[in-house]
Amino acid sequence: MGEEDYLLRVQIMQAMPILAVVLLQFGYAGLSIIAKYALDAGMNHYTFIVYRHVIAAAVIAPLLLKRWPRMTFSIFAKIMLMGLLEPVIDQNLYYVGMKNTTATFTTAMSNIIPAFTFLVALVLRLEKVNLRRLHSQAKVVGTLVTVGGAMLMTLVKGPVPDLPWTKGRHYHQSSTNQQQHPIKGALMITAGCVCWACFLNLQAHTVKSYPAQLSLTTLICLMGALEGAIVTLIIEHSNASIWVIPKGPTLCAVLYGGIVCSAIAYYIQGVIMGEKGPVFVSSFNPLNMIIVAILSSFIFAEALYLGMVLGAVVIIIGLYLILWGKSKDQPEGVQLVPIDQQMARMNGNAETLNGDSVTKVTVEECV
Repeated sequence: MGEEDYLLRVQIMQAMPILAVVLLQFGYAGLSIIAKYALDAGMNHYTFIVYRHVIAAAVIAPLLLKRWPRMTFSIFAKIMLMGLLEPVIDQNLYYVGMKNTTATFTTAMSNIIPAFTFLVALVLRLEKVNLRRLHSQAKVVGTLVTVGGAMLMTLVKGPVPDLPWTKGRHYHQSSTNQQQHPIKGALMITAGCVCWACFLNLQAHTVKSYPAQLSLTTLICLMGALEGAIVTLIIEHSNASIWVIPKGPTLCAVLYGGIVCSAIAYYIQGVIMGEKGPVFVSSFNPLNMIIVAILSSFIFAEALYLGMVLGAVVIIIGLYLILWGKSKDQPEGVQLVPIDQQMARMNGNAETLNGDSVTKVTVEECV
């Protein structure tokens, strides 16, 4: 293996987590649009959440090996808490808030997740910050800049620039629903964001003691479905019709949410957080709003204001600062090794070129 091949492999490995998290945001953006349409069509959010996680568990379970890792009471308690925090509390609050507002407003409010995740990670010591170090300052400033860019997209409008794909088309302005309650919806969404931030940190903490990602994802979905069913039976005990899933947008939302945003998303973000931490994953959440805004302007010719464009630029700058700061994070006692010494070590010990040994050398010495 030459030096160029080695460097290329390092670059690919470093880019894969970023690409995976970006793709996750595309998945979440699609669910925001589909779920809002299904909710407006009469979908019950309690049963939607239950069926969504039943499908997610059914998709992942066949991929598991017959032998599961050892389970302790502490790990099981964490899984129960994760099933309650995200699938039950967070998602129900999120969809109630979406019912009382709009999909765009809900997506915009969700941009406070990186700040909450960062604060919780500091408390749990999952994120180390030394303000005397430049890379730590970059992570703090990048988080603030990202949230600020999201607020800029939300609060500032300005003129509507002519875009190549909307030029000559009439912009669609969403009508205000008299049944909406923005303040109530904002409080619900904010509480849901706090639960999501706690879930991300708890998942990152659990991965360290229970690194079997597929098993962990399956158990989270099963617990979420079970606890969600209990909550639904208590709240909607007199309405048995909600358990019937009609064809159309509700069925599409259940399948899409279960497969993409629960099964795949929980697994991928768990794998990434095991190496990068919860702040890295949540920092990409503001991309969700950018994706929704661009897709809405492209597909529906909805107005894309100058404030949204400027906010998107600010968010990208903030993400760059966070990524740069995270790239400089390094475990204590680990020394950087020049590339020529790494090549000499690799050429002198061919065994490290096989299996996961190269991965370990690359991650620890080249990040």
